[in-house]
Amino acid sequence: MGVYMFVCRKSGSEWSAKQTSGGDIEASASSTYDLQRKLVQHALSRDSGVVSSAFNLVTPSSAVFEVIIGSNATSAPAPASSISGVVAASVAPAAEEKKEELEESDDDMPLIDIFA
Repeated sequence: MGVYMFVCRKSGSEWSAKQTSGGDIEASASSTYDLQRKLVQHALSRDSGVVSSAFNLVTPSSAVFEVIIGSNATSAPAPASSISGVVAASVAPAAEEKKEELEESDDDMPLIDIFA
């Protein structure tokens, strides 16, 4: 059984992925669908068996993709919560750089009298 975990990022209109540890698989494509297909094909070139996969967006421009290849059809990908914890450190810096939020104060909100 092989487990392959990838960090995926979008730059412009291109998605790219890199294996997180234990391997050197990389791929890029114009859509997440095509990227997933390429990564599964790369994983299948190294292992054989039943394929199970999960693609989870972390931010609009980053995601985690997991491929499990095994002989048992009941094997399932890890839940998104455990996957995102594994790669949070590698995705968070990129997300923080692009994050620009404006805070609103309750003082800025007009008072509306609903009983009038």
